[in-house]
Order: sequence, then C-alpha cells, then structure tokens
Amino acid sequence: MSAVGEGAVSSQALDLSADRERALALTAVSRETAARLDRFVELLIAWEKHTNLVARSTIPVIWMRHIADSLQLLDLAPDAKVWADLGSGAGFPGIVIACALADTEGAKVHLIESIGKKATFLREAIQVTGAPAVIHALRIEDFVDNAPESIDVVTARALAPLPKLLVLAYPLLKRGALGLFPKGQDVASELTEAAKYRKIEHNLIRSRTDEKAQILVVRHLGPVRAVRPRNPQSKGHRRP
Repeated sequence: MSAVGEGAVSSQALDLSADRERALALTAVSRETAARLDRFVELLIAWEKHTNLVARSTIPVIWMRHIADSLQLLDLAPDAKVWADLGSGAGFPGIVIACALADTEGAKVHLIESIGKKATFLREAIQVTGAPAVIHALRIEDFVDNAPESIDVVTARALAPLPKLLVLAYPLLKRGALGLFPKGQDVASELTEAAKYRKIEHNLIRSRTDEKAQILVVRHLGPVRAVRPRNPQSKGHRRP
C-alpha cells in the first residue's frame, strides 16, 4: 500500500471528518484546494508513524489546529502571491498556503527548512499536492540574505521567540515584505522585549482557531537600536 493509502486508512480510523468540516467552515476554500489538503493530511499522518513532524496529540484535531490555523493567514494578505515560510517543518503554514494558492497565476511559496528529514517530507508533500512551492534546504540566514525574488509575505510558526524571530526575518521585512507571525498568549511580553531594540509597526489579530492566540502583523521593522545604559548618577541609583 502506498504512503498516501496508508494515511487515508489512518485518517478514517481517526475519524477526522468533523474536525475537517469545522476547519473548512472557518476558512472557505475551493473544492480543488480541499482535495489538495486532504492529500497533504493523509501524507503527514502516514509519515507521523515513523517521523516526528507535529505533536502527536494534535493529530485528532489536525484540521483545526494546523490546517485552519494556517489558512487564516490568507485573509490578512489577500493579494500576496510570493510567500516565504521560515523554518517550515511539517509545512505549516507554508504547504497549506501553497495548496490554497495553487490556482493563482504567479503564486509561489518558498519553504526554508534545514533539517534533512523535514525537507524530504516537504518535497514529497509538494509532489503529492502539486502545490507551487520550492524547498530551500539551508539555514534561514542564508536564504533571507540572498532571497531569489521579491517576497510579499514572510511568515513563521512556532519557530522562535519574537526578538530572535524578528532578527531572522529582518532582511525580508526591510525590503518590504509583510510579516505574519502566529503567536501564543505570551505575545505581549515578547513584543515588550522586542520593542526595547527595534521600532515595530504592527497590529495584533485574534486567531480564529485559538482564543488564546494572536497573529502578529508586522508592517515595518526598524533597524537595531542601541539600548542606553543606565546613568550611574540617575535618581535612585546607588553607587557601590
């Protein structure tokens, strides 16, 4: 039995139909896109038997937890055609976005993943779904410094705390890309820390799939600025 066939059996055994219905009701997609996503989910479940791609506890809710969570980004950049997904991992949101854009002329999603097994999975996912995506099996720093074309949107999911994530994405943001970064309930504290070093033009959009999560939309990111050391003579400072 093929890998996709095995995945289909597993999908049926888990009975993902209700979860799938909820996810696709949340973000409407074409019949063709839904079929691509079905094949992607089947493949991921088949791979998950021998390769850790996502937390296995999330498999029963894979459509809401991963697929819909990725699809909701499309509404925040409806005209974007060229995306870059940093640290693509299991393909969220990159493969999902690519599946949704497959019928859009000129659409392309760059998937940056340096871990060999995950890059291999992503290659098979592209082949199975026919998604317009390109794998870059290299370090994120190497891609962002030498991006092969203008990027409309840069995204990353569960990659790094915000201060580090902004450092990684800065070369693309500086050249005009919109940043869309799904974050958890600690995003406010991460923003506070990141704002010590950069001016961040942003807004937060509440996630439609997790009431505790938000999507950070970065429209402009200033260069690193020096943090001035505390003046030893300032009020309240005690000299040793």
